[in-house]
Amino acid sequence: MKASTFQTLIVGLLCLAIAGLSGGLYNQYQHVAELQSTNTQYRQTLDTLQLDSSTLKDAQEKLQFALKDLKQMVDSGEQQANTLDPMLDQWAQEIQELRDGLAARANEVDMTALRARLEQVEQQLLDLRTQLSPPPPTPSAAKPKKTARPKPVPLSPPFSVLGVESRSGERFLAVAPPNSRSLMDVRLLHSGEQLGAWHLIVLELHSAIFAVAGQPDQNVHLP
Repeated sequence: MKASTFQTLIVGLLCLAIAGLSGGLYNQYQHVAELQSTNTQYRQTLDTLQLDSSTLKDAQEKLQFALKDLKQMVDSGEQQANTLDPMLDQWAQEIQELRDGLAARANEVDMTALRARLEQVEQQLLDLRTQLSPPPPTPSAAKPKKTARPKPVPLSPPFSVLGVESRSGERFLAVAPPNSRSLMDVRLLHSGEQLGAWHLIVLELHSAIFAVAGQPDQNVHLP
C-alpha cells in the first residue's frame, strides 16, 4: 500500500471519528438542554405548589377564625334563647288565662252590657219626651229666661287605654287598670262588652265610644 493511500485512509477514519464524536456531543447537548428545560418546568411547578400551599394555609387560618366567631355567636344565641324562653312561656300562659277568663265571662258580660244599653235608651227616651212636652205656661207666671244647657263634662274612664289589637280580623280594645304593668291585668274588650259601668258601644278608627248608665255617651281617644 502506498504511503499516500494509507494517509488518506487514516485521514478518512479520523474524519469519521470526529463526525461520530460531534454527533454524540450534539445528542448529549440536546439531552442536557431537555433536562434543563424539564428542571425549569419542575421548579415552576414546585413554586406554584408552594404558592398554592401558602394560599391554602392562609385560607385554613381564616376558616379557623371564622369557626371560632361562629361558635361564639352560637353560644351567645343559646344564652339569649335560654333567657327569652321562660319569658315567652310566661307571656303565653298569661295570654291563655286572659282568653279563658274572657270566655268564662262572655255570657255575663253580654247580659250586663245589654241591660246597661237598655237603661241608657230608656233614659234618652225619657229625656226626649221631657223636651218635647214642656209644661204649659200660666198667665201669671213670668216667662223664664232661656238658659243654655250646660255642656256635659267628659268622664274619666276607670282604666287606661293601651291600644287596639286585631284577632281573626276583629278589633279589640286593650285596657288595664291605671298604672298597671302586668299582662295579667290587661283585658281585651270587643264591641258590646263592658268593664264595670263602662259599656263599649263601638270601636272607631281613632276613638272608642262607651255608654255609661245615667250619662251621655263617652268618647275616649285611642293612643
